Amino acid sequence: MAKMFAEERRKRILELLQERKRVTIQQLAEAIRVSDATLRNDLTTLEKQKLLKRTHGGAILGDDFENDYNFSVRELKNKNEKTLIAQKALQLISDNQCIMLDASSTAMELAKQLVNVKKRLTIVTNGMNTAFELNGNPDFTIILIGGIIQKSSMALEGSLGVNLLDKINIDTFFVSANGFTTLQGLQDFSVYEVELKKQMIKQSSKVVALLDHSKFNKTSIATFASIQDIDFIITNKPVDTAQMNEMLNFNKGLSIIYP
Repeated sequence: MAKMFAEERRKRILELLQERKRVTIQQLAEAIRVSDATLRNDLTTLEKQKLLKRTHGGAILGDDFENDYNFSVRELKNKNEKTLIAQKALQLISDNQCIMLDASSTAMELAKQLVNVKKRLTIVTNGMNTAFELNGNPDFTIILIGGIIQKSSMALEGSLGVNLLDKINIDTFFVSANGFTTLQGLQDFSVYEVELKKQMIKQSSKVVALLDHSKFNKTSIATFASIQDIDFIITNKPVDTAQMNEMLNFNKGLSIIYP
């Protein structure tokens, strides 16, 4: 077995936990083939991110993992805030554009509002639910990026969609994240979706981060975009002055939008 990077190990730990609900250090060592000390460090990191809970000799799933991984749960979380963010995001969309939406619940809220807009648009997404929602508008051309279906989130993940992305020029990419900090940028808990999102960022002329207040100063497993990659941040309430100044210090062209 090839040596795994830390992010890959932690992704595998969460996958095993999702399958079994609880795991021991011994079970993880047999599955991943690294030392007990390395696994304990991984479990400590994931516990700090509230994705699991340490137990004597192992771990169980944390509440945040269950809530963040399940799309139907995420869709209900901070719903009013997501509605406000989606309303602001609509103002950045023009007729005849090619835009892209990720598979997040915030992007899904944008899709629900966008489907009634009278514009001709080409819309690229890796979200199956998002694609089905947008398909209700006859003036939209919907492109669904291929990949492996993540059943709980209904996202298409992995590198299979990269070849398609190479052939498309995206005007604006609307993307959310599991967490955001000024220094670490936009982060997610799925290593495979992170790799796809990196390519989505690369193919986009503008990047709009859709972040409700709960995403700020929260970290996750892997980064897919630095603050320098972001053109707009849309959130549901004013950002703390100190953090706003810090963000603008790293990216002077950043626009921060809120109701």
